Amino acid sequence: MSIPSTSTSTTDSQPIDVAALKATLDKPAGPKDEELLKEKEQAILKLGEHYRDVKDAASLADVVRSSRSLMEHLAKAKTAKLIRTLLDYFSTIPNSSALQIEVTKENVDWAKSEKRIFLKQNLEVRLIALYIDNSKFREALALIGTLLRELKKLDDKMILTEVHLLESRVNHALSNLPKSKAALTSARTAANSIYCPPLLQAQLDMQSGVLHAEDKDYKTAYSYFFEALEGLSSQDDPKATSALKYMLLCKIMLNLPEDVTAIVSGKLAQRYAGPEVDAMKAVAKAHEERSLSEFERLLGVHQKELSDDPIIRNHLAALYDTLLEQNLVRIIEPYSRVEIAHVAEMVKQPVREVESKLSQMILDKVFHGILDQGAGCLIVFDEPEEDKTYDATLATIANISQTVDHLFKAAAELQ
Repeated sequence: MSIPSTSTSTTDSQPIDVAALKATLDKPAGPKDEELLKEKEQAILKLGEHYRDVKDAASLADVVRSSRSLMEHLAKAKTAKLIRTLLDYFSTIPNSSALQIEVTKENVDWAKSEKRIFLKQNLEVRLIALYIDNSKFREALALIGTLLRELKKLDDKMILTEVHLLESRVNHALSNLPKSKAALTSARTAANSIYCPPLLQAQLDMQSGVLHAEDKDYKTAYSYFFEALEGLSSQDDPKATSALKYMLLCKIMLNLPEDVTAIVSGKLAQRYAGPEVDAMKAVAKAHEERSLSEFERLLGVHQKELSDDPIIRNHLAALYDTLLEQNLVRIIEPYSRVEIAHVAEMVKQPVREVESKLSQMILDKVFHGILDQGAGCLIVFDEPEEDKTYDATLATIANISQTVDHLFKAAAELQ
């Protein structure tokens, strides 16, 4: 077996003799050599753990490839578990996504050639998730379409639920909300006909929360994120922190930043205290103080926790826009004519950006006014009084029409 040679190293628990493990793997074994097969299986797992600990993705990939000759002699269930375990080891190795995708595709092809259909489908679900995490949405959609056609023939509700959930995530990432909602509905329909594991149920709740947040229904989204947090927390899943972040985001978007402190102080939330939760607390405080400068500073300081998360980033962009609008309305309220440069200085934003925002607000009828670009001024008009003549005229015509109808009916009865 062509596994790269590595000197003896030490993990947290005990020394790993890589040479001895390789020697064990090189021993020829047949399907009846149960003890040797068991030793070789343990050797592969120990090598995988070792390369995971030393962050050597290339050597781990070679271990996965070299293990296939052993897998031919193992039971199908044991083979599937071994492959999944080895592929899981990549998740803790930084910058290994491309290699992980390559190795997963190789294993899909191997499972297909060996006619191990269920293993192939499970690996394809994993591959779709990897494509999504690496923003390869076209590849993900193509594989989803092929896999769904196969699964509908087999009627495997569990994998069908997972694939529809991934389809919803892909379409959401592509901003195709109608298809994302339809896919999530299909996922929930499939999940309702089987026992849905807590982790999968939590993922469904998380996606439901994301889609409700896109519809600005933050109250319902908060409920889904809370359910997702409880489910993910019970499984010790690291995505629980994201669910908590989204809960705090919903409170901020509902103009209830004061609730953030109460949530973070809760017993469940305290388990996930860290920079991500601290960033959301700071955003809540900036929103409460309506401080644009502090808001911008936080987006720079906490870029990893805020801007790198597309869901947080999109909603905070909307929040920033709302915050800017509220500040502008407050500043121009006392004036009938004011210099745009003065307004920009008050909100500490570039003149061009403030001018563009004021123009948008006038078009949206947030206030009535015009921009005098020649003089660099904003002219604010008083709120126009609503002319009720048109409504009164319509009401009068309706009453006359009703009176004429009654007279016509009375005349018909007299005849």
